[in-house]
Amino acid sequence: MSGRIGFVLWGVITASPACAAEPVIRLTTLEWPPYASSQLEQQGASVAVVRAAAAAMGYTVEVHFYPWNRAIALVQSPDSGFVGYLPEYSSEDVGARFRLSAPIGRSPLGFVEPTANPVRWTTLADLQGLTIGVVSGYVNTEAFDARVRLGQLNVDPVVDDAINIRKVAAGRIPLAVIDRHVLDHLLEHDPTLRAARGRVRFNARPLEDKTLHVAFQGSAQGEAAAHVIDAGLERIDAEAIAAGFFRRESPD
Repeated sequence: MSGRIGFVLWGVITASPACAAEPVIRLTTLEWPPYASSQLEQQGASVAVVRAAAAAMGYTVEVHFYPWNRAIALVQSPDSGFVGYLPEYSSEDVGARFRLSAPIGRSPLGFVEPTANPVRWTTLADLQGLTIGVVSGYVNTEAFDARVRLGQLNVDPVVDDAINIRKVAAGRIPLAVIDRHVLDHLLEHDPTLRAARGRVRFNARPLEDKTLHVAFQGSAQGEAAAHVIDAGLERIDAEAIAAGFFRRESPD
């Protein structure tokens, strides 16, 4: 690690209470199991990968959980003490506002649909006229979000994926954008979704296999922290670390 990285990070990062000589990178995240959750071992797949990358470089990671939009806003605030948030999809808009790390994992993105009334589509144009559930503040795909901005797709934003799953199960909307691993995890572990089990499934056609990243603020401290994580990712097997968090349990 270069002296420059260590110097910049010490300017904004506190020492770990457990080890005064160990610098800490402070990040925000949301409850998005199995990628990030205060209730999971190692706080989820994405957090576990980032912790391992930091540890490989002699750093620790301190993660705080917030609602998604709040997690992003805190990183944009220069006085918050947070230098980045995770996990984030790559997009032109995000890339213009944040410095994205190297990939920390992948996210199979698609739709949740009613099991009894599947939606068949080939291009996004086929979905015009449908109301599609999305989560407010989430990046989807470049093509999907562009069509939403142009008014070519109708979306119904909510605050989390579980609400969208319930709406699809109840027949209130025909589709909602979701990560397949998130759908599997929520159906298996969220008690509020017991009634939805067997009534919803992942649509047969995926939207995109997205890469996941840490989004760092565009400051010297954010850039330095990004270099630490990027260098650490080269020293670990991120896929192997994340693999144990993903168990397919929902039907095809």
